[in-house]
Amino acid sequence: MPVIGRHDEANSPYINGEGSYDLHVHTTASDGTLTPQEVISRAIEINLAGIAISDHDTIDGLVTAVNYLNENNIKLGFIPAIEMNTELDNYEIHILGYGIDFSSQKLDQHLRQIKEARVERAQKMVKKLRNMGMMINLDRVKEIAIEDLIARPHIARALMEKRYVSSEREAFDKYIGKGRAAYVPRYKFTPETALALIGQGGGASVLAHPGLIKNDNMVNLIIDMGVEGLEVYYPEHNRSMINKYLEICGERNLLVTGGSDFHGNAVNTHSHELGSCGVSIQLVNQLKGYINRKK
Repeated sequence: MPVIGRHDEANSPYINGEGSYDLHVHTTASDGTLTPQEVISRAIEINLAGIAISDHDTIDGLVTAVNYLNENNIKLGFIPAIEMNTELDNYEIHILGYGIDFSSQKLDQHLRQIKEARVERAQKMVKKLRNMGMMINLDRVKEIAIEDLIARPHIARALMEKRYVSSEREAFDKYIGKGRAAYVPRYKFTPETALALIGQGGGASVLAHPGLIKNDNMVNLIIDMGVEGLEVYYPEHNRSMINKYLEICGERNLLVTGGSDFHGNAVNTHSHELGSCGVSIQLVNQLKGYINRKK
């Protein structure tokens, strides 16, 4: 496990905007609304020191981003990442993987299985919605998804286009959220599998937005499974939560990360601005150093 110094409020490494790293960013490769190139351009515009593109269950945006950075000689710090959506005891557990080897055949094979399962799930959800009188179609959902990794926000946007709902949040609350009439359980992917895949690829695993889990026992269970860090700094974590997770990281020798969970614009259920929850280069260097020692 990483040996990380204790952090406290008086010496918080959390910073917003200019000069910081945003370590939780989504693109059109999953459910974001901006392409990797557009995300990079925006990061430069607001003077971020760097970003980590961490799309849900896909590495497709990473190749695009790296090529764009190299071809244009862009001096922006970049960490390849992924956010794996897992489930345990009916809790959604999101595991971030930093510094992953996105050329890994084993990782690619597993992600292809997830992609196929997402298409099957979308088909079932669209069918349920049509049976309820909402005449959206899967082809249009695929067009909205752009990169073929279909997620519920893409179905929500199709519902918005047809004016069945006015926002993605309304779509989730009324129809496609867990327990709603058009909800379909997703492919079962366990935290243990995510941790193993990230570890095999030489990456560092971090529990995303632990405060959203709303169960400290579950957070502790994931730590006991071997997750290597916590996403302490997150827009929906209040000061009390931040202090609690900092204390846990100090006690358990865990990495400390943070990010905005940027998805692109305010129509999304996540409307946090890029760079709105950044971390210092000090923390990024700790993360990079830990990853380099694993390889």
